[in-house]
Amino acid sequence: MRGWLPGETASPERIDDMTQFATGVAGFILALQRCDSKDGPLAGAHSGYRGASLAYYDDETRRCITALSGRIDTVRASETWQAALEAQWRGTPVWFHGDMGGNNLLVTDGKLSAVIDFGTSGIGDPACDLVIAWTMFREESREAFRHTVSQDDGTWARARGWALWKSLLTLTQCSGPRDGRVAIHLDVIDAVLADHERFA
Repeated sequence: MRGWLPGETASPERIDDMTQFATGVAGFILALQRCDSKDGPLAGAHSGYRGASLAYYDDETRRCITALSGRIDTVRASETWQAALEAQWRGTPVWFHGDMGGNNLLVTDGKLSAVIDFGTSGIGDPACDLVIAWTMFREESREAFRHTVSQDDGTWARARGWALWKSLLTLTQCSGPRDGRVAIHLDVIDAVLADHERFA
């Protein structure tokens, strides 16, 4: 019988040093990418098309941008999304987790202790695993993550696309301005757009 892994789901108040934590997450991603990908499941429906081409969500993303006119900067969002599409992935397939977020990271004594829930994992483009840069990390921890995970500009452009798609979609599904998710995803979008302007 399999037992439970020790630890609690990662949240800022449970993490002693967010910069150290970000470095640990980056280290895990790099280790995962080094694993033998032979015979691994190709990105597709099982992974929600994470690890595959962003083009799968192109129509949906553009509809969301239009629907959110007046709430977000649609011009900058469209530019960021287009840049993500143009940064096509042509690399060798590597392992990706597919849902790298606080709910799937465990901490023990304030430090990263485990990564769980590999139901969306597969082999393909690892850009989707970088979304945590905007959903969980801020300023120093984001820079530490970016430096340690050491991915190329195209991978970061696609990662911004993944983050943008998810936050745009979530915003369109929020019940109203009092929905607690609104402020969270507006912040993610702002950070993604700012990073596009900084690094594009």
